[in-house]
This record gives sequence, structure tokens and C-alpha cells, in this order.
Amino acid sequence: MNKNFLEGPEITKLVKEARQLRESKKQFSDIYDEEGNQYIDLVQEGGGVLGIALVGYTYILEQAGIRFCSLAGTSAGAINTMFMAGMSNIGNPVAVKILDILSNKNLFDFVDGPRGIKRLIQRKIDGKSGLIWGLLWNSIAIYFQLKRNLGLNPGKDFENWMGYHLAKEGICNYRDLKTKRSQLPKLYHRLHQEIAPAKLAVITSDVTTHTKVDFPKMGELYWKDPEEICPSKFVRASMSVPYFFYPYVVKDIPHQGKENQDNWIKYAGYSGEVPPEAKFVDGGMLSNFPINIFHENKLPSRPTFGVRLSVYRKTYSKADGFFSFGGAMISTMRQIYDYDFILRNPDYRNLICHIDADEEFNWLNFDMQFDRQKQLFLLGAEKALEFLKKFNWEDYKKIRAKLIE
Repeated sequence: MNKNFLEGPEITKLVKEARQLRESKKQFSDIYDEEGNQYIDLVQEGGGVLGIALVGYTYILEQAGIRFCSLAGTSAGAINTMFMAGMSNIGNPVAVKILDILSNKNLFDFVDGPRGIKRLIQRKIDGKSGLIWGLLWNSIAIYFQLKRNLGLNPGKDFENWMGYHLAKEGICNYRDLKTKRSQLPKLYHRLHQEIAPAKLAVITSDVTTHTKVDFPKMGELYWKDPEEICPSKFVRASMSVPYFFYPYVVKDIPHQGKENQDNWIKYAGYSGEVPPEAKFVDGGMLSNFPINIFHENKLPSRPTFGVRLSVYRKTYSKADGFFSFGGAMISTMRQIYDYDFILRNPDYRNLICHIDADEEFNWLNFDMQFDRQKQLFLLGAEKALEFLKKFNWEDYKKIRAKLIE
């Protein structure tokens, strides 16, 4: 099947309207380049395969003449963040490149555990009968996978896939990526002020030291030379859904055994003995939507747009049974840290686009058929256009100014 996300009247109409926004010269930021593109920072939420909607969102923003400086994300948001950072220089459109990569990948390959368990997972997602018999048949394999590896799928297929595509762009380690992102176009500030540098943040959860980790910023805690590490490893750590994937493990941590290391206290608030290795699970366990990552208590020169994939605090959880109770606890952990920031900084509500893809799509359905993938992409594109039409940069700055007075 030719997986072309950009064919059809629906996306053609959305692109036309986005380009009209660009031609209207509507302001979205105070930072712009010689071609009239306007620059924002972007934070992307995690959500498994729902991340396809993130590409639809960024594609429409690019068609509207918006480009991206600082980038941050968790899990699926980290995947799109890294591809946006690595596939093109700052100032160049990148969504079509990412779509091409997705078009040539069977996402079910990411479920790279034993074949029987792989089939069982998809049967559960599809809601098919025979689940109990499948569990019984695979119970021993499941037991040993969880006992030995703390997860069902190694996650190597994903890491190799991302590493391969980064390498095709000349990015074999973080040093290469940092060099690429230092090559900026000529940027201007409408008010002739200093322009803040472009940052990058991939969020994951270190369950060994109980730390919310921001890569590459905190890389030196875990590697002697983090600039030699392939950035695909940052993302692999971020997307390690507990028990679905093996936790990502970093061994031979520098300065292990010593206490009160200055950098551990500075970056992680951890003052204990440094472990010999650390295990990472999905960053969404602590911060699935790290919208606070670029926050400064001043009037920004460019907005930090945020894009959410999940229905966010619009309903309550029925925590009556064993599994529903566990799910409710996990949802609370995933959301409350980010919600607390938004509650204390209500101006950010004006910066967030809600795609709410989990109302119609299963975030773990890696075997999703292309027509459903395209619907996800279109949903992200539609919500992006709605958001851009409503957003008012000057009004936002007035709201923010009142909050920091």
C-alpha cells in the first residue's frame, strides 16, 4: 500500500487555509526570519502511536509559516521532537520528511517480543475473544519475560530504527546533533531585543534514583561523555512504557558509590550514593506533558506552544476494580505534575492545542491500519488549524504581562 498522508481533499483544504494564514501575516511570535517565517517553541505530549497526530499538527503549522526553535517532548512527543531536531536544520520544514519515514515503517515491528505474546497483545487491543486462553497458553513465557527483563518487548527495533534515520542525516551522536542545531538562520526580533537560544529536552523517568530526567541536559549524570551517545538512546529511555517495553538501562554510571555528588544535587536533588546502573521507564510516569520546561518568569519573545494527545481531566476515573484502580493511579501520576504547573500559570491554557486523540484511538495499537493512521494525522492537522485561527499573540502577551507584574 502506498501510504501517502498528503493525498485527499481533506488535507488539501487544510493546507490551503493554513497557507492563507501565512499570507495574511497573522502574528504568532516576535521572532521571524528573512522569509517571513515566525518562530515558536514547542512541547509535545506522550501517547504511543497517537504521536502520528503530532506530525499532522506540526505539518499544518509549517504550512502556516511557523518554524520551531526549542523543542521538548515525552515518549511519543519525544519521538517527534527528536525527528524534528535531527531531520532538518532549524528554520527548514521537516514534517514531510517525518511522514516519509513513517510511511515506510510497519509500526508493529516495535512490538519486538516473543511472537506469541505479540499476537496476544494485539488480540487484547482489538478486543477479540479468546484472551483468557491466550494468557494461559503464554503464561510461562510472560512470566519469564517479566521476571528476567521487567518487560515484554526489548525496544531494540525502535532504537535501531531511529538511530538509522538519524545516521542518514549525519547524526551519530549528540555532538553531531548539537552542531546541527547550532546552525541557525538569520533571525530578527520585532522589538529589536535579544533572541533566546534554541533548547532541546527529552523527558524520561529514572526509577533507580526516583528522578525526572531531562536529556541531554542531565546526560553527564549517566555517561562519562554524553556527547558520544546517540540521541536515539535518549528517546528509547523516554518511551519505555512500563512492562510493555523493557526498561532502558544505563550501566557503569560515572562516580558510582560516591556520595553527595554536586551535579546530582544540582540537577536531580539526589544526595545519596550514586548507583552503578540506572533503569529508565516512560517519561510519562512523571511528566507526560512537560509544558513547564522552557518557562521563565518574564514576557517571552516567542510563545511555547503545547500539543496534547489525551483527554485531559474532562472526566473522572471509575476506580472500583483492581485494574481500573491501578489505571486511575497511573493516570494521576502522569498528569498531576503538569496540571499543577498550568494551574499556577493559567496563561499557558492559551498556548495548548488539544487533539484528544485517545477518545477514538488506542495509544498502544502499533498494528493500526493505514486508513486509521491517516485519520489520526488529519485529526492533528484539523486541531492545529483550529488553534492557529483562535490564537492571538498580542492578547496572550497582555495576559502574561499582568501575571508577572
